[in-house]
Amino acid sequence: MRAHPLDRPIWTSLVTRQKALAFGDERARRIDPAYGVFAVARDASDESRAALTDLVRVHGASALVEAEPPDVPPGLEVMSRDVLWQMTAEEVKLVGPDFAWVELTDDDAPEMLALAGLTRPGPFSSRTHQLGDFVGIKRDGALIAMAGERMKPDGFTEVSGVCVHPDHRGHGYAAGLMSVVAERIVARGETPFLHVYDHNVPAIAIYEALGYRLRRLMAMVTVRAR
Repeated sequence: MRAHPLDRPIWTSLVTRQKALAFGDERARRIDPAYGVFAVARDASDESRAALTDLVRVHGASALVEAEPPDVPPGLEVMSRDVLWQMTAEEVKLVGPDFAWVELTDDDAPEMLALAGLTRPGPFSSRTHQLGDFVGIKRDGALIAMAGERMKPDGFTEVSGVCVHPDHRGHGYAAGLMSVVAERIVARGETPFLHVYDHNVPAIAIYEALGYRLRRLMAMVTVRAR
């Protein structure tokens, strides 16, 4: 049986729609560090695992996200292990935002990086915002909430970078912005999906209210060269 593209979302993104952002070859790939931290080996062969080790050694600490816990190659050491919920929305429940939102651009990059650093929605690098459309909310000229796109396997787009400043939570901003992003994904004929840490119960509740359902648990292992 052919594997589902979301079982190996990094590989299926970096060999298709986002291959221009990848370093490596047919044995292993790693997204340009300016865009993110994700890396992946093609398979469990010694050749592929050695290529993955080389990519991490050259480009820095990397996150591996797989349906099954990845076997860490020799030469790498584990920095952290996390369990993610991978959720998909076959039928998105759109929540039309009742607040003003704006398109985010390169001019907003410093504030986006700062907001992600404060709220820690997941890995976010200097050019992560260029992986897809990002929308946000500003108050008194300051960015207080955002949501956008990240991995893009064929037929799917990941909703990511969802975060709200701690001083502005409880107003439905995350749900509203996610709806804007998801509506665009659906309009392109794609299925929205996302990843969330299994311990982030409040976020999971929001996502379920928007129509996202657990597809499967995923293992995320962050590694660095020894």
